[in-house]
Amino acid sequence: MKWVTRDHIHMDRVASPWLILRRIDPAGEIGFLPFADTYDIPAGAIPFAIPGCEIGPHDAQGSTFRKLMRKYDLVDPALDLMADIIESGVHHVFHHHEAGYSVADLKQPVGVGLDAIAHGMLCAFPDDAENLRLSMAMYDGLYMYCRSVLLLRDQPEIVKLGPPAMWDRQRALLNQTS
Repeated sequence: MKWVTRDHIHMDRVASPWLILRRIDPAGEIGFLPFADTYDIPAGAIPFAIPGCEIGPHDAQGSTFRKLMRKYDLVDPALDLMADIIESGVHHVFHHHEAGYSVADLKQPVGVGLDAIAHGMLCAFPDDAENLRLSMAMYDGLYMYCRSVLLLRDQPEIVKLGPPAMWDRQRALLNQTS
């Protein structure tokens, strides 16, 4: 299936193709349309993160990532945590310059780090296909981070092992349930 979004991908529009390719349509192809006031969606393509489309851009109903999760009934606590991180990062992008803004008010302050890395990727790799290709491992890592957070909430005794035994135990447990 062909999927299309706006070009100059950043954070939610990188995480969403990751979700599509890793959980929804592994054989999918992602295309990029130039930012514009109106969009000429190619026949047969599924648009996402484009204003006016069914799976629109981030807004009061959540990130595009979360909208994809809802539409395709993806139930996974780690993906929920990823969506919270992405939405916190998106909030940071649009509000960090405002008086009274505090990272401490974000649901997931680590979203600020995701914004920093996503912004760097956007600048370092202006070709969207290359940015997406190189960012896939970063979002694989973010997903495993989210799974690790949830694992440590359920099994806090793992932390007592200390590094590197703690990391080895996490890796072993996470790879059992992949």
